[in-house]
Amino acid sequence: MYTLNYADIKRIDVANGPGVRVSLFVSGCTHHCKGCFNEEAWDFQYGKPFTETEIGLIIEYLNKDYIKGLTILGGEPFEYANQKGILPLLRRVRKELPEKSIWCFSGYLFDQQILGEMYEKWEETREMISYLDVIVDGKFEEERKNLGVRFRGSDNQRIILVQESIEQGEVVLWDEA
Repeated sequence: MYTLNYADIKRIDVANGPGVRVSLFVSGCTHHCKGCFNEEAWDFQYGKPFTETEIGLIIEYLNKDYIKGLTILGGEPFEYANQKGILPLLRRVRKELPEKSIWCFSGYLFDQQILGEMYEKWEETREMISYLDVIVDGKFEEERKNLGVRFRGSDNQRIILVQESIEQGEVVLWDEA
């Protein structure tokens, strides 16, 4: 398994996606957004090693009727250095708990950077994308911070339905209703 560190695992999270979720906060981010709520997680060495033990715990936490899904955020999950470490978790969730939704937060823009650059360059990105239901994309912009938008820190960020966007060849936004 590729070395990945994580900052935190939340067994119960209602702030980072719909319903009650389990959240993994990975370490490592090169965006360094001004006003970031999780600045300590910029460091790829921050936190603890993410191992098969943590994957097993997350599966156990997810395997409850009241848990809607998994959210992965950071740090930055789409840093190439983090993708290989996240993939074993995504594979197990999709195989063992296919009914659970998987959300991912990224400072990268889905259509321009993730699909436009990383998707072509790295097979890990293609595989990661294949497991995701939703991406919340775009860097946090402190001057656009908006407490009135759900599941985002600033109103420039988008909530994107991943598989629908790939099928339709254009960004399809999640309907909050």
